[in-house]
Amino acid sequence: MSTQGIAIHKLMLKTGKKISVAESCTGGLLSALLTQYPDSSRYFIFGAITYSNESKVKILKIPPSMIKKYGAVSKQVAQEMARNVKKLSQTDFGIGISGIAGPSGGTVQKPVGTVFIAIASKKSTLCKKNLFTGMRAEIREKAAKKALNLLKPLLSP
Repeated sequence: MSTQGIAIHKLMLKTGKKISVAESCTGGLLSALLTQYPDSSRYFIFGAITYSNESKVKILKIPPSMIKKYGAVSKQVAQEMARNVKKLSQTDFGIGISGIAGPSGGTVQKPVGTVFIAIASKKSTLCKKNLFTGMRAEIREKAAKKALNLLKPLLSP
C-alpha cells in the first residue's frame, strides 16, 4: 500500500467524487490501485480493460475512424476513452490509459514506453503523453501510478 494510494483514497472519500477507468496497456493495475482499500466501492464505480481496438469501439464507443487516423495509442483516443467511460458510468472523473508497454510494438514515432493518460472531469479533459523506461511490468506500474499523480490535484479543494 502506497502513501500515494492512501492519499487518493482519503480524498475520494472526503470529496464524495466518483471515478471510472478505461485501461489498455495497464491491464487493470490502475483499478487495482484504486480498489485496494476498504470502502473504495463508495467512489470506484466502473473499470473496463479495453485492450483491443474492438473493445474500445464496442464498449467505449471510440469511432473506428479515430483509431485508424491517430492510432489506439494517441492523445485523441486516450481522451475519448476518458470522456466516454465517464459518460458511460456517470462519474465525476473518467481516466483513459493507452500505451505501448513492450517489449515489442514500438515505432520511431511511438517507442515502447509511450503512454497517454487522460482524465476527464466535468470542466475539461487533460491528457499527458509519457515516455516511461523499463521492462513491461515497470512501464505498466509507472503508468498506473502516474494516473494517480495526475488525479490528485483535481481532487484537492
